[in-house]
Amino acid sequence: MRLHVVANGTMTGQRYIDEILLPHVRLFRGAVGDKFDFMDDNATCHRTLAVQDCLDSEGIQRLVWPAHSPDLNPIENM
Repeated sequence: MRLHVVANGTMTGQRYIDEILLPHVRLFRGAVGDKFDFMDDNATCHRTLAVQDCLDSEGIQRLVWPAHSPDLNPIENM
């Protein structure tokens, strides 16, 4: 997956769904299969009810990670 740059405005929950989850994560999950676990970095836009509903409707399981923990979260090092 390529790095997605938010060029205009800020990332919101709905933008996250439209620009990341549906076009990229959903397809990747389909390719990997049932053993797919999704990891994000606990950003506020990742924790909206709309995002959780989207993940639930797509059957995507999110890994539980403590917020603001760069030592435990490899995404923070990118």
